[in-house]
Amino acid sequence: MKKDKQIDMLLVEDNLDDTELTLYALTSANKRLHLEHFTNGEDALNFISQNKSYWGQSVNDGLKLIILDLKLQSKLGGLDIVKKIRREEKTKSIPIVILSSSRDHKDIHGAYELGVNSYVTKPDGFDGYVRKIGSLASYWSTVNERPS
Repeated sequence: MKKDKQIDMLLVEDNLDDTELTLYALTSANKRLHLEHFTNGEDALNFISQNKSYWGQSVNDGLKLIILDLKLQSKLGGLDIVKKIRREEKTKSIPIVILSSSRDHKDIHGAYELGVNSYVTKPDGFDGYVRKIGSLASYWSTVNERPS
């Protein structure tokens, strides 16, 4: 697979309004990002684990970040996905950010206990959202160094 087709970031979000806003913010911050979006945990996990083929795309070592909604309306919620990713040798080092509207300390603590790299609350207002999520894209796609 050519490098320019490699997926850089994966967004797992079931709210279409939040998806649209998040994708806008991510691509505004880094126009060269190749993003993939899933609305449920099962499809996302299959893609990450490469259990199924999605449009000829492969995760390999190019995935820079997984952004997960905490409270997905599917069999697998955000924390379930984190558990499964962290158990697999080939995926356990992929950075994971929980993006949630929940500010509940139990949610935040639980996410870090399972090994997320960051927990970000969804900001209010368009400008704040674009700025905050844009900084996420910039950091994880251009600043952070992953082990090779």
